[in-house]
Amino acid sequence: RLQSTLVAKIPALEINGREAERLPNTLNLALHGVEGEAILYELSRQGICASSGSACTSGSLDPSHVLQAMEVPFTAIHGSLRISLSRYTEEAEVERIIEVLPPIVASLRRLSPFWDDKRNCLKV
Repeated sequence: RLQSTLVAKIPALEINGREAERLPNTLNLALHGVEGEAILYELSRQGICASSGSACTSGSLDPSHVLQAMEVPFTAIHGSLRISLSRYTEEAEVERIIEVLPPIVASLRRLSPFWDDKRNCLKV
């Protein structure tokens, strides 16, 4: 539900590893036109913990070699966000992510020189 709702609410959002077998509790999003660190900062201000990139590059600002190997576009690697849930995650916490993340992405994209806000896509 988290994945399908975010895909519906955030334009130009892709799921990294969509066709691959992946852990059911981990969602890795490619958000074109924004920096993952900026998203993390804003989520943290809202009391939500997440990570950028892949688990293999946690704590590093270098592009994830895992996402590069998956051929995730450069514009999305730097805007990748990893959300991990656990058996202790409550429905209200999932709702909070759904409530908070789309406006954060929209706000950051308005500031991005790479984003065309009128067309809701990357400038090409």
